[in-house]
Amino acid sequence: MRRREFLALVAVAAILPSMANGQSTQIRKIGFMGTASPVVWKGWVAAFESRLQALGWTEGRTISIHYEWAAGDKSRYREIAEEFARENVDIIVTSGAGAFVIREISAAIPIVFTVDIDPLASGLVESLAKPGRNMTGNSLQAADAAGKRIDLARGLIPHLQRIALMGNVSYPGTASELGQVEAVCHQLGLNVIRREIRSAEDISGAFENLKGEVDAIYVAVEPLAISRRDEINGRALSLGLPTISGTRDFTAAGGLMAYGPNFPALFARSADLVDKVLRGANAGEIPVEQPTKFDFVINLKTAKALKLEVPSNLLQLADEVIE
Repeated sequence: MRRREFLALVAVAAILPSMANGQSTQIRKIGFMGTASPVVWKGWVAAFESRLQALGWTEGRTISIHYEWAAGDKSRYREIAEEFARENVDIIVTSGAGAFVIREISAAIPIVFTVDIDPLASGLVESLAKPGRNMTGNSLQAADAAGKRIDLARGLIPHLQRIALMGNVSYPGTASELGQVEAVCHQLGLNVIRREIRSAEDISGAFENLKGEVDAIYVAVEPLAISRRDEINGRALSLGLPTISGTRDFTAAGGLMAYGPNFPALFARSADLVDKVLRGANAGEIPVEQPTKFDFVINLKTAKALKLEVPSNLLQLADEVIE
């Protein structure tokens, strides 16, 4: 065999595996806008990267991921989105909050939102089956999640009669979540007060006069709240108040309990959606996913600090007990 023919065969052999997987040899550019901090999203990003790798996408060989972090600062969203547009990335991955801003910057770049409280209610997508607007992603909305969360909280906090609902109302979807929780509380005869926040500066004021007025605080978790989880939980504990949320990471930072979707599973599923888009699918025609795996997490250390006796049946029911 002639040397030239041999080299041609080697080149073809190198290309064939990528062609078999539906990939080109071109490195695809992914812009990843983290709306919180890399510390908060560390485990979730690891799940995303691991799933991409399992699907055949390798950093530096078939994909290049450019990470930028807003750390809960909404003013950074537009800067990052414009930077990704200038770089002409092939796809942008972010949360629902970031997706709202990105779609204003560019209608051409496909978007996968890792999580959004309720993308249909907030107007992020046109429908769950056909989201449109060149985007798809994961919805946190689950019909019975709010009811289940409050029911579990009542088991952990037997004296629960009054509850403060705290959330960043400038975040699309928070109003929907707080509305669902408030409706459940009213059905159960629980008294509710609202404490709205829009920035980190509002957090201190949201805790004023809560001691003696409520028995617990429900926190709607979004980029600002998760970025400030240590402060929120610290202030709550200083007042002797337990916090209830929908994410394990908030509870690991000192909250009493969480019940909600498994975020690593959602981020791994986001990688599947990215894979589909990079292989040629139209993001706006890929149905929005809804959570299938939920976690119930109890922070036993926080319960002891609050002098709460956790019933054995709830300890057995919990997917994780933090000690």
